[in-house]
Formats: sequence, structure tokens, C-alpha cells
Amino acid sequence: MSQVAFQGIIPPVPTIFDEAGRVDEAGMARLIDHLAASEVDALFFGGSAGEFSQMTSEQRRQVASFSVRHLAGRKKALVGIGSTSTDEAIRLGLHAQECGADGVVAVNPYYAILSEQNLHDHYLRLARALEIPLVLYNFPALTGQDLSPSLVLRLATECDRIVGIKDTVDTVRHTRDLLRTVKPVRPGFAVLAGFDEYLLETLIMGGDGGFPSSANFAPQLACGLLRAFRQRDGRRMVELQALLARVPPVFGLEQPFHAVLKEAIRMTGVDVSTHVLPPAAPASEETRGRVRELLGTLGALPAPGRAPG
Repeated sequence: MSQVAFQGIIPPVPTIFDEAGRVDEAGMARLIDHLAASEVDALFFGGSAGEFSQMTSEQRRQVASFSVRHLAGRKKALVGIGSTSTDEAIRLGLHAQECGADGVVAVNPYYAILSEQNLHDHYLRLARALEIPLVLYNFPALTGQDLSPSLVLRLATECDRIVGIKDTVDTVRHTRDLLRTVKPVRPGFAVLAGFDEYLLETLIMGGDGGFPSSANFAPQLACGLLRAFRQRDGRRMVELQALLARVPPVFGLEQPFHAVLKEAIRMTGVDVSTHVLPPAAPASEETRGRVRELLGTLGALPAPGRAPG
């Protein structure tokens, strides 16, 4: 494949739950509609921001089927299928395929440290079991294991169905090395930033976009930055990059950041429940105040008097 399958701005969509911990499809619909009306290029369901690691397999299937159906082709739909089990990841991938997803995203197995050959074989088994594109997901801070550029090159050259990587690594050096290693051999392989603040650097180095969580509550920032980059509007790029650089402190207010992300979405105008699955906890009043303050510095809060909706 020479054409990049997935590029641009792809928010990792949080899963909305009711107070009983059930998937809130009405809330999910409101959030999906909000994002589909924005400039984002695709939506990613069931990733880290979607609390996949706290959800049952049944819930993950419910989110995939409902979300893809409700999105109804307005944007491309990606579904997370990461698991500690190759067989379970394949089952989730086949379900996503049956639902009509445009592609799947798979973080590498965690807990058990795998040899590079076992990592390689895991991803090849996934890709060869499916008929839709597979995006690798590198998040070594949480999985305990890095997808090295040499491994990614092997996978990219051995299987056309593996079409890109979400590189969630807290250094642009790794992303740079991916671009230098993989792109010359397979130009259509998408290299996408996992962290908001590395979006511009990834684009400048030759990458294809990113998965900024801030695009859930302030899509105008990342989408505007991508537009400015394509138009070579240096002044606007600098302005928007300065704003995106303020995003990490928002997510650092709570670990994991699920409640903070949902609070930010609600504060910026989408009526969603902020309930999270344990062991995550709801945001405190103090944290909510700091989220609102930081959103104000981003210019992301709605005008006074506007109710969420």
C-alpha cells in the first residue's frame, strides 16, 4: 500500500458510562455527534482513553458495535483490540471487522515481557486473521515493552495489512527513528503521534498526524495546527503549538486521567456523564476547578450561560 490509510487528527474517544458502570449509549451518541461535526479525520474507540483495560470483553464489543453504527461513516472508525491474549485480540478484531470498522488498533501484550520474535509473531497473527487494516500501538510506559523501529520495519515490510503506528512515547527521538527507518521502505506506512504536544514535531519530521486526547474537548487546536502546517502558516503553528503544550498538565491532574478527560469534555459543552470505572476515581472538586482554569487558558470554555449539550 503506497497511500496512507489513516492520517490527520484522530481523537481517542473516552467511553461514557452511567452511574452503575454500564455503557451510556445516549452519552456516547452525543460525544460521537460532537466529534463527527468537527474537523477531525477519524475516531478511535476502545483505546487507553476509552478505559479498555477496565472493561469486560462484552462491554468492549458493545462500545465497538454501537460506536461504529452510530458514526455511520461520517468519519473513519478505528477500534482498539489490544489484549494480553493473541486469541482474544483476534476475536475482538473479527468483531470490529463485522461491525464495519475501517481498521483496528492493537497495543502490544502487557504484563508478560515478550521476545521480539514473539511480539513479531503476535502482530502477524492478528493481521493475517483480519481483512481490515491494523495500526500498531506503542505505549512502553504502560506495556513495559517498546516496539523498536527495526521490529516495526519487519512488520511493515512483511504484511501490507499493518498500515501504521500510534507512537505514544515521551520522546520524539523514537518517532524520528521510526520515520527514518520505515518511511523510506514503505512511504504509505502512517507514523502518528500519541501525545498531543508532539503533534507538530511529528508532522515536521514527515509523520502523518496524531491521536491527541485534547481533540475530544478542543478539536480546534490540533485540527487548526494541522491546517496551519499544511498551509505553511508558521505564525499560526507557533500559536497553536504553544496552546497544545499546555495540555499535559490537564491530564496530569489525576492518574489515570479518565475522569479529567470527561470533565473537560463536559465543561466544554458536551452533556456526558463523567463516571469512570474503578480503580479510576472521580475527579475531586479541587481537580475540577483546576481543569476549568486550564481550559480557560486554552480558550476552550463555552460562552457564559451556555449549557452543556
